[in-house]
Amino acid sequence: MNTIQRLFHTLKFLIEFVYYCIEGFVLKFFHIRKKVTGEIVLVTGSASGIGRGIALQFARLGAILVLWDIDEEGNKETAKLVKRNGALAVYVYKCDVSKREEIYTVADKVKKEVGVVNILINNAGIAKTRDFIAIPDSEMEKTMNVNAEAHFWTCKAFLPAMMACNKGHLVTIASFAALTGGKRLTDYCASKFAAFGFMESITCELWAAKQKNIKTTIVFPSFVDTKITSTPFEKLDPEYVAKKIVDAVLKDQLYVFIPRTLPLITLKIFLPRKAVMLLEEYLGFA
Repeated sequence: MNTIQRLFHTLKFLIEFVYYCIEGFVLKFFHIRKKVTGEIVLVTGSASGIGRGIALQFARLGAILVLWDIDEEGNKETAKLVKRNGALAVYVYKCDVSKREEIYTVADKVKKEVGVVNILINNAGIAKTRDFIAIPDSEMEKTMNVNAEAHFWTCKAFLPAMMACNKGHLVTIASFAALTGGKRLTDYCASKFAAFGFMESITCELWAAKQKNIKTTIVFPSFVDTKITSTPFEKLDPEYVAKKIVDAVLKDQLYVFIPRTLPLITLKIFLPRKAVMLLEEYLGFA
């Protein structure tokens, strides 16, 4: 690339960059919400908590819900609630997302029995608080399987059909733990960092492949009042979090921080080590 080509390339980048920044700013005030009536929405970890809340939000918008969870009874209860709240149809599947082959098997059933998944929400997650040395290897592997690797296999199962029609949406429920480490959360934080990095990379690949109608959303909730979290701090209501997530999906937002101030935690990289540790200790992470 010669000097003139480099200058042209830089000028083109600057014009497009400024345009997209202005566009994003305007869209914050003049929201364009996409329609999901009749769209097939698959939610993993739908038997309770955030997953159930997300399913209910989409039901009220007239979507077709596909519910995946290992908890069959909880998932049946979610299905009842979803039907009462306006879903066009509901399909319930038992799936242990810690097992790759089971994901592929159940995904094939969904394709045959329901159709092409339009919105995939990777929500299923597990967490246990233990010191790193005390975590059994099998538990650490399962945390990585459920919280990170399951996203690989669900995306491999459903993304090709989205790419074939250049339409779809991938949603990753990450966590504040994807932005910072924390004591007794080594495997959980590692899994959420992985899920975050994976979906950012998928986003880049879709952009490079000109698949701009396939959207991605990465969600970073703080402590949520579910059975997998334990904290001395006030926890967010799952229904509130679910509503924020679905609203972000309808607006095609890439990053969703709940609360919005959460990204401030990343400023710790500019602080001295002792100040960082003191901050982590105050927040309950160290």
